[in-house]
Amino acid sequence: MAPATLKKRSEFLWVRGGRRWSAPGFVLEARARSGDADEASGARFGFTVSKKVGGAVTRNRIKRRLRALTAKLPSERTLPTFDYVLIARSAAADRTFTDLASDLDQALTRVHQPPGQKRRGAKNA
Repeated sequence: MAPATLKKRSEFLWVRGGRRWSAPGFVLEARARSGDADEASGARFGFTVSKKVGGAVTRNRIKRRLRALTAKLPSERTLPTFDYVLIARSAAADRTFTDLASDLDQALTRVHQPPGQKRRGAKNA
């Protein structure tokens, strides 16, 4: 089942103020919805592919790949009260689906990590 999607510009702009993580194929932005958010609706996703990425055919192909990526995502990987926006980069057209999936997995781990928590494997200064 496909996750719920963000539709309005105001929703996309609101998520922009949250956590971000960059991957080679996309940038993931995430933000928790306010306390009055309905947890039953689950996580919501938005997709952005600008004209800088390519022509209409390329942009639509990338959007389909990103939608398929989030549809295959286990519900345990997302938080039900969060909104997510995937901003595509041009590399999303050429990256393998497996690489995109591992990028999304890492990005979700990073945006859900509490602020100030040290990265795993970070060198001690």
